[in-house]
Amino acid sequence: MPGRARSISRTVQVLGIGWLLLCCGLVRAQSGSPRQGAPAEGKFKIAGLMVNSLNGAPLGKARVSLIDTRNRAAAVWMITKEDGRFAFDSLPQGKFSLEGEKRGFLAAAYQQHEQFSTAIVTGAGFDTENLTLRLTPLAWLSGRVVDESGDAVRNAQLMLYVESHEGGVNRIARSRYATTDDEGYYEFAALAPGNYYVSVAARPWYAVHPSSTYVDGVGDLAPGVNRSLDVAYPRTFYNGATDSDAATPIAIGGGDHVTADIHLRPVPALHLFVHASEGQRGFSMPWIQKRVFDLSESVESEARGQVAPGVFEMVGIPAGRYSVGSRMASSGQLAAAAEMNLTKDTVVLDAGSSEPAGTVKVTARMARGEPLPRGLNLALRNAKMQFVAFVPLEANGEVTFDEVPPGKYALLVNSPLPPYTIARIASQGVETAGHDINVTAGASLELRASLVAAVVRVAGFAKRGGRPVSGVMVALVPKDPESHPERFLRDQTDLDGSFEMPGVLPGVYTIIAVEDAWDFPWMQPGALAKYVQHGQNLTIGELMQGSVELPDPVEVQLR
Repeated sequence: MPGRARSISRTVQVLGIGWLLLCCGLVRAQSGSPRQGAPAEGKFKIAGLMVNSLNGAPLGKARVSLIDTRNRAAAVWMITKEDGRFAFDSLPQGKFSLEGEKRGFLAAAYQQHEQFSTAIVTGAGFDTENLTLRLTPLAWLSGRVVDESGDAVRNAQLMLYVESHEGGVNRIARSRYATTDDEGYYEFAALAPGNYYVSVAARPWYAVHPSSTYVDGVGDLAPGVNRSLDVAYPRTFYNGATDSDAATPIAIGGGDHVTADIHLRPVPALHLFVHASEGQRGFSMPWIQKRVFDLSESVESEARGQVAPGVFEMVGIPAGRYSVGSRMASSGQLAAAAEMNLTKDTVVLDAGSSEPAGTVKVTARMARGEPLPRGLNLALRNAKMQFVAFVPLEANGEVTFDEVPPGKYALLVNSPLPPYTIARIASQGVETAGHDINVTAGASLELRASLVAAVVRVAGFAKRGGRPVSGVMVALVPKDPESHPERFLRDQTDLDGSFEMPGVLPGVYTIIAVEDAWDFPWMQPGALAKYVQHGQNLTIGELMQGSVELPDPVEVQLR
C-alpha cells in the first residue's frame, strides 16, 4: 500500500522492535546477499546506493530492506557493500518499499517525509537501478542542571520540546522526558535534526514550607520560621527564562552533540489560599496549570488541603502567571477558571460567574442500518479545537456527556479502523447535516446521530505536463477544512506518480498535488486556498463503497 502504509520508526528503540517483527525467523544475511521471503522471480532489478544525507558519503555495512507493499510479509533484506551499494535482482512487476537502517543513523524509507515515502515501481520504463537511499546521522543533547551554588540538582525533571511541522501545523510539541542523575547530568539521545527547547522542574533540597494559620481571610506563617527557606524553583528553560515565550531554541543538526547546561535560581514560594467568593462554598481541591508554549501543564505543588470551610492551601508555588480552577464538590460543575498573575497568597474563585453547564445525551445508529461496531467512543471538540470530553459508546448506542460548558462543539467518533464520522444529527424532529452542536447554559439535549464508516478508497496519478512526478504530497482537502480536520487525508506519490488514500469519509473534497509542501502549514486558515482553485473536485456520498479511480491525473502545482 503506498504512502500511508509505509511508516518508519524514528527512534532506535521502536526501530529495533519493528525489525525483529519484520525479520522474525530470518537468517542473518551476508554482505550483498538478499535473504528470505523473496518474491517470485521476474526480470526487474532494484539497486542503488545508501549514503549519509549530510555529506553524501557511502554507508557500508548498513541494512537495506525491500518490502512488497501489497504483502509486507514478502520482505527481503541485505547488507550494503563497503561502497554502500545494494541490489535486489529477479523481481516481478509491482511496488516495493525501500527501507534502510544503520547504527547511529535515523532509519528511513526512500524519499521519506513524516510517515510517508515513495514506493519503488518495477516495470517497463522505470529506472529502478540508480536509486539513492539517504540516512541522517542521529544527534545528542546533554548537559548538567546546577543550583544557585553551582551544585548538582538531583532528580530534576526535564522536558524536551521540538518545533514540529507535521500534520500541516507549525507548533512546539513535547518530545521526551529525562531525569538528572546524582551528578546533575541528563541526556537526550538519538534525536532527529531540528530546533529544540529544554525546561527543568525541580525543588530545592533545603526548601521548607512551614504551616500557616488562616483566620478571617488572612494567612500567617508560624512564628520563628525563616522565610528565606520557603522558596521554590520556577520552571526554567535552557537560557534561564522562566516563561516559554522567552525561551531560546537549541538548533541541532544531524550528527551534532550539543551541550546545554541549565542553572536554577530560587524565588520566594507562595502560600496560596484558594477560596470561593462570598456566598459560594463547596469547592473541591483546586488545580493549577501553567501555559508552556501552546500547551497547558500541571504545576507541581504541595497541597495542604482544606484549612477553613471552602478554603484550600497550596504551597511551594513560585509567583507567576497560572490558570487556577476547581469544581463544585456537590455537582461537579466547573467553577470559574481564569488565567491570573499570582503574586500574593490569596486567590478568589467566583463560581457565581460561571454559566450553568449542560447535558448532552446521544443515541447513535449506523446510517446504512448495520449493527454498531464495538469499541467506538464519542468525543466533543470545542471551538478552540480542544477535546473536552471522551466517552465510550454503550452497547445500545447511547452515551451521555455531563457538565458540558456552554459553547459550540463538534461531535466526533473515535474508533479503530476504519474511521467513522457523524453524517447527520437530529434534535426534536429536526435533522441537520454534519456534526456540529450548540450547548446553551443549563441545556439538556437529546440527540440522534447517524454514523457512517470510511469505506471508500480514492486512487489516481499526479503528473506535470503529462509526466508522472514522484515524492509529491497529495492532499484530499474537505470543504471547510478548518471545521473538518478529521476528514483531511494525505499521501505521497510513488515512482510512477500514483497515490492511494483508503478510509475516505463521506463529504465534498478537492484533491491537490503540491511539490515540496511537507513543512508547509497547510492547516492554517486559508493556506490552501490558491491550490484548491486548481485542484480536482470530488464528492464521496454517504452510501458509497469500494474504490474511486480518478479518470484524469491531478496536476502537480509548485509551492
